[in-house]
Amino acid sequence: MAGSAALPPALQGARVALVHDWLTGMRGGEKVLEALCRLFPQAPLYTLLHVPGSVSPLIEDRPIHTSFVQGLPLARRRYRHYLPLFPRAVEGLKMPACDLVISTSHCVAKGVMPAGGALHVSYLHTPMRYIWDLYEDYFGPGRGGLARYVMPFLRPRLQRWDVDSCTRVDHFLANSEHVARRIKRHYGRRAQVIPPPVDTGRFAPAAQVEDYYLVVSALVPYKRVDLAIEACASTGRRLLVVGTGPEEARLRALAGPNVEFLGWAGDEELAGLYARAQAFIFPGEEDFGITPVESMAAGRPVVAFAQGGALETVVGPGDPQGRAPTGLFFTEQSITSLVAALDELETDMERFQPQTLAAHAAGFDTRVFMERMADFLASAVASGRD
Repeated sequence: MAGSAALPPALQGARVALVHDWLTGMRGGEKVLEALCRLFPQAPLYTLLHVPGSVSPLIEDRPIHTSFVQGLPLARRRYRHYLPLFPRAVEGLKMPACDLVISTSHCVAKGVMPAGGALHVSYLHTPMRYIWDLYEDYFGPGRGGLARYVMPFLRPRLQRWDVDSCTRVDHFLANSEHVARRIKRHYGRRAQVIPPPVDTGRFAPAAQVEDYYLVVSALVPYKRVDLAIEACASTGRRLLVVGTGPEEARLRALAGPNVEFLGWAGDEELAGLYARAQAFIFPGEEDFGITPVESMAAGRPVVAFAQGGALETVVGPGDPQGRAPTGLFFTEQSITSLVAALDELETDMERFQPQTLAAHAAGFDTRVFMERMADFLASAVASGRD
């Protein structure tokens, strides 16, 4: 489904512009953007900030237009410190005359001001997380440095802007039902759900499984990697942690000799780590969560906290639809609850069949995302505004 030749007739020849919060690395949001770049290979890209070389060649290989944030001091490393300026920055992007604007956002990209009556479809990973659901994680006690003392005064203004700028969006898309409910709660708007793309073809079950559990995550507070570390450290289970972040020193202090920190891993190494693990531990509450799908694509079950996007990707025992299980849930973010789930998992590993898990994950493949996105956009262009 690569390139405009595969587009539905309603989209062929359409002038399209893409908008993204910032380009500083390849994470889940950038995977969505990358798929959109495949759909619209000629579309220019507008963003607050671009660190050259930080994203895939597919994204880099197009005209990229940035805001005044690009020229601010230390912006490449500390761009989030300029959060209060982001609304003005995104409104200042000089958008071209076009038929369709597609924004992908967890911050301010959905507040862009399309030119010339263009239709605006916004794919939201979540409403601006820094001022809504995760405010305490970023600016609560012990968080955020000096910003912690400023944000209580700025937060109401940013929230008003975030709600008011919704009028610039004609159609909302959400990456999960969990996020669609947030959009309804904060914005009073409905959103259709299209799960984000996962390159499931990169993964395959291994011939042999080894004696370790796996976490793949940025090491930041809301990911709750500490819970996985303490659960494994207290029971002697071997845990491999893939990822880096500001919490690394604190997490290392919690870990015993059975917990190993590997930093970030390349694609091939990571695929092998997934495939050889006993299971993947997903201890946080996420908007969607791509890593559990990657684990299932590699044929390994997931032990997940029973909140957020994991409830839409992982199938637990006793599924109402009769589907085969792909993992287990724990209901409290506590060591006791997680350890109980790990104990249960180990009593009957045979129920998690690698090929069944991989087949389930294939339903979230990049190809599926691109087909659903193309169909939705064609319908939106044909029908006009919501």
